[in-house]
Amino acid sequence: MNSSRLQVTILLAAMLGSLPIAAQQSLPAPLVGGPPTQVPVAVQILRWHMLDNEVSSLMFRSMDTLFTTRTVARSGPVWELPHRDHALDFSYKWQDKSLPAGQLLERTYTNALLVMKDGRIVSETYRNNTSPQSRFIGWSMTKSITSVLVGCALADGTIDSLDTPISRYLPELKGGGYDGVTIRQVMQMRSGVDYEERYDFEHPGTAASNHIAALVRNTARFVDVARTLKRIHAPGEFFQYKTIDTAVLGWLIERVSKGSVAAYTERCLWEPLGAEADGFYIMDGAPGVGREFSGAGFNATLRDFARFGQMVLNGGLADGRRIVSEDWIRQSTQPSGGEAQSRGGYGLQWWMVGNSGAFSAIGLQGQYIYIDPATKTVVVKLSYFPPGDNTALAAETQAFMAAASAWKPDL
Repeated sequence: MNSSRLQVTILLAAMLGSLPIAAQQSLPAPLVGGPPTQVPVAVQILRWHMLDNEVSSLMFRSMDTLFTTRTVARSGPVWELPHRDHALDFSYKWQDKSLPAGQLLERTYTNALLVMKDGRIVSETYRNNTSPQSRFIGWSMTKSITSVLVGCALADGTIDSLDTPISRYLPELKGGGYDGVTIRQVMQMRSGVDYEERYDFEHPGTAASNHIAALVRNTARFVDVARTLKRIHAPGEFFQYKTIDTAVLGWLIERVSKGSVAAYTERCLWEPLGAEADGFYIMDGAPGVGREFSGAGFNATLRDFARFGQMVLNGGLADGRRIVSEDWIRQSTQPSGGEAQSRGGYGLQWWMVGNSGAFSAIGLQGQYIYIDPATKTVVVKLSYFPPGDNTALAAETQAFMAAASAWKPDL
């Protein structure tokens, strides 16, 4: 039999099932069982591995290929950002060494970096086949966006006070750990509910199990677990960082706006911001069922994240348009207590930076919007830190941010 006929015979045999065909990769054990899911096995596996360092550089700017999404459309005139590009001609100190600023890019797994001074872009870098059109997931930087949405709802009058119990707006929470907890306490991560932010996916606790069910398999809505959580601390007593608190704030925005989180983000933030590209949220389920992952699921371009940071630096103004009040920006970026002093304290969904007066939106595995009012500096760094303990990478990044803030390029 000649080679071409052999190839045809093998192909026909495979099609007819007379030859074994390799099976699809099996699911990791924590994804087996539970309620039935409509998410294909291959997609579940990709979501399971999306934080892995071998693929995260790609995954973190490709989330619309992994998830159902809901668009946050831009509209109207773009907020033009003046641009005068400079080399990163300064140094930062790390572990008793003075390092050229440009070395940070590779040392700390950077996909994209932008530095603004006094409203002007002075450095903009894209790496690893990213571009100005790439839309990156902000992970927990989304929490700071949710903070602005709450400020908008207060200004709208759809929320009467931060000191109102959140269960007044979400009666579904009555009888559980969130019953009687104020909106302010939820924003401060002082709800007191039992939800440890620990993502050991091989041995999942409450948080990891919720991630698997909602974001990998789409068999539950991420926020639904808030209905049944118990209380372990008195509300307001103890700081404990947890994404479920921000998910509850997203549910609040959904309820008081009588629509979706994406629609409200579009109306109160993205359109008046003058964004140059649509943003989007990843969803925890199919259209008509899923909700926006309001604690960590917003995606945008590097420049649009910078516009958001500049708006906050401007006290709530975007190119002359009022997004949120100056008072809201001031109170949300003040530390609410002393428990998180290793990172400078926590405000209303913002991290403080030591005693410097700077503050940051910070996301999983190295996403940063750093804002220093004293030097009128905004730095956006979009990274792909390896999963696990990134204390050293975060500290080195912080050293770079401080040096970038002190940098004085010719404007």
